[in-house]
Amino acid sequence: MIFLDGELSQAELDPATARYRVIPVPLERTVSYGAGTAGGPDAILEASVELERLWRGAEPCAAGIVTEPPVVCEGPLHLVMQRIAERTRAAVAAGKVPVVLGGEHSLSYGAVRGVIAASDGPVGVVQIDAHADLRHDYQGERHSHASVMRLLAGEDGVAIAQYGVRAMSSEEAEARKALGVIACDGEALAQGAMPVLPEDFPERIYVSFDVDGLDPSVMPATGTPVPGGLGFWQSIHLLERLCHGRRIVGIDVVELAPEPGSRVSDFTAAQIVYALIGLERQLAGL
Repeated sequence: MIFLDGELSQAELDPATARYRVIPVPLERTVSYGAGTAGGPDAILEASVELERLWRGAEPCAAGIVTEPPVVCEGPLHLVMQRIAERTRAAVAAGKVPVVLGGEHSLSYGAVRGVIAASDGPVGVVQIDAHADLRHDYQGERHSHASVMRLLAGEDGVAIAQYGVRAMSSEEAEARKALGVIACDGEALAQGAMPVLPEDFPERIYVSFDVDGLDPSVMPATGTPVPGGLGFWQSIHLLERLCHGRRIVGIDVVELAPEPGSRVSDFTAAQIVYALIGLERQLAGL
């Protein structure tokens, strides 16, 4: 399967000129409540066939989108992370924007590290999520979906800004302060907060969009749904404001756990992917 299958011309599918590389990562190893993230990438790709090329008055796919084979997710997790990093590093080194489809959120560790390895300067992570993902480990696993941002911020010194969080442990609250993680949580956003990134936040942005950042009424098919989440347009407008004046160098959309018999969440996740591609192109002035 390929993203936007049937909508893309041969020129738009040319790996030499296509701006975006879609990288499926069907990872499901550390899920702690609902299961099903291994089916997320395929569900997004299948739903993308029903997307319209036109998005908010433009056709982002005209810049070209190539869908790569899925990353092999078998074997030790640290090796899986290396494989993911190799894919995103290769994309950035070739002048492309990696768009990673998950899969559980732990994959962001490899994806972000690969982007950083090929980038000329620091990269900051803007995270949409119901959870802070700042635990030291979870159920004995350091490469857990619940500790991915702790690994990036603590071991790699990556600047993190997280939005929409509404479920967090005391350990994570302390880690957020200690690591200098920027945050505007779900309740504050619901009350009308209009956050912006500080001037010293990196100019290069990696957007990590956990679909449970959306409210369960919008996105029911996720393993750890939490009430009080973002609306669809609220999340898009929030990212536009946060990334204004910067550029997106990598994207992931994670934690879709498809529900048999329902396509609502699959299509919503596919639309988010395309919306983020459109945002990247908009910020690049293309």
